Amino acid sequence: MAKRRGVWADLQQERARRQRLEQQAHRAATQAAKKAEREHEQARRAAARQAAQNERERKRLYIEERKAEAADLAADLQARIEELDSVLITGVRSRLDISFASLKRAFQSPPFDPGGIDRPIPRPQWVPPRPPGVFGGLLGGRARYEREEAAARQAYERECDQHAGAEADRLRLLEERRFAYDQWVSTESETVRRHNAEIDDFEQQVRAGDSDAVARFFTLVLDSSPYPEGFPHRTRAIYRTEPRELVVEYELPPQSVIPAERDYKYVQTRDEIDKTARSVKEIKDRYASLIAQVALRTLHEVFAGDSVGITKVASFNGHVSTTDPATGQPVRPCLISVSAERELFSTFVLADVDPVACLKKLNALVSPHPYDLEAVRPVVDFEALLSQYKFVEGMDAVAGLDARPDLLDMTPTEFEHLTRQLFEAMGMQSWVTQASKDDGVDAVAVNEDPVFGGLCVIQAKRYRGAVGVEAVRALAGVMEDKHATKGIMVTTSWVTKEGHAFASRHGRIQIMECEEIKYLCKEHLDLDVLISLPKPPPKRR
Repeated sequence: MAKRRGVWADLQQERARRQRLEQQAHRAATQAAKKAEREHEQARRAAARQAAQNERERKRLYIEERKAEAADLAADLQARIEELDSVLITGVRSRLDISFASLKRAFQSPPFDPGGIDRPIPRPQWVPPRPPGVFGGLLGGRARYEREEAAARQAYERECDQHAGAEADRLRLLEERRFAYDQWVSTESETVRRHNAEIDDFEQQVRAGDSDAVARFFTLVLDSSPYPEGFPHRTRAIYRTEPRELVVEYELPPQSVIPAERDYKYVQTRDEIDKTARSVKEIKDRYASLIAQVALRTLHEVFAGDSVGITKVASFNGHVSTTDPATGQPVRPCLISVSAERELFSTFVLADVDPVACLKKLNALVSPHPYDLEAVRPVVDFEALLSQYKFVEGMDAVAGLDARPDLLDMTPTEFEHLTRQLFEAMGMQSWVTQASKDDGVDAVAVNEDPVFGGLCVIQAKRYRGAVGVEAVRALAGVMEDKHATKGIMVTTSWVTKEGHAFASRHGRIQIMECEEIKYLCKEHLDLDVLISLPKPPPKRR
């Protein structure tokens, strides 16, 4: 009995122990769950705080970006105003790039490129068959060897004949390429020599006071002067020899070059960039000052560009092309007219003058309300002088051609302009590049056709002799540099066989020669032209 009570007690103790363990496990699980829940809640709150912080940072950055955008607009606006305010000072401090020396061209021929054909073709080597040994000779090997040697000798002689023919062809081709290169160098050198001779003659005419030459020279000087964006850059000039006066008719900038905005600010509550309008009075005052600066700068550039000393007086008529708001019709009123003598004008310190006051000092006729297009009568009537003097403006090469003209009598510049007008008549938008520093491009044309259109570079060669392959290769190089879709070689003469072959291999180069040019001039410009070419030189053997 006592034993059973002991067993029962043990069972009771074991049950109690298990209950304690279960309770401990339950408490531990409950505590772990609560801890996990607390950690989850902490993580959720931390994520929410981070999201809120990120949103605040995003908004802050967005606001900063918008403020920076407004600041950039304001800075660009201020830079534009400063640029317009310094038109006169910029012109006074800038160095004029136009001179007779700058109009000349320099030609340095590239080294002759034989294209690898200057290296002789290796001669064939005689390799006799291996003679038979002692026992081979006794067993009929000698006869077999003699047959093999005879066959090898015949093959070697054929290879020698073929080598001699190939070497003769190589030497002939090398001679032709050298001849074409020498001819190209001679033609280019002669073209540059003639151009520079024309510039020398041009300089002599200017120094002699030829009215047309002087007007042309000063038109080049004034049109080369860099002005801010929005300035027309259109000039007409007349030179009067007896008073040594240059009369300039200049296109003034429109009123729209003065910004209508005064400032930009970001309004955070509306998330908008507001612009503050410039007052009408300030716009009118700034425009009056601007056109006064243009007038003084032009007078300065006339005297500064006159390295020959042929101008004693410079007269300026400033017109603006616009629309009359009252009628809607195009008008071109004269807003400033002024004459200045070199002796007096040279005493002015233009960097320190008030432009409007300086014009008053010169007794200039200035519109009292230039912004309202109130015109003045010019000091020197430009139109009245047209019946007495020549004037210079944009060149029209077609208008200057008489019946049955010879294109070889044109100057290279005139031929380039004719080429431009031809491509315009053929439906392209085109323009002629400058005579110097043009990267080998005489003209650039744009075909707006959506399928076959693209940028096209053109070289116009007014040659009497053949155009060699070097010129075609140079055109290909310019095409790659300009990323052009097509290149056109226009020449009054002809292109060598190698030049045609290169253009054919290139695939994107078109050649227009003598007869095609005459046809195109007749077809598109209604011009019956001549090209008095000499006969092509006979092929050299």
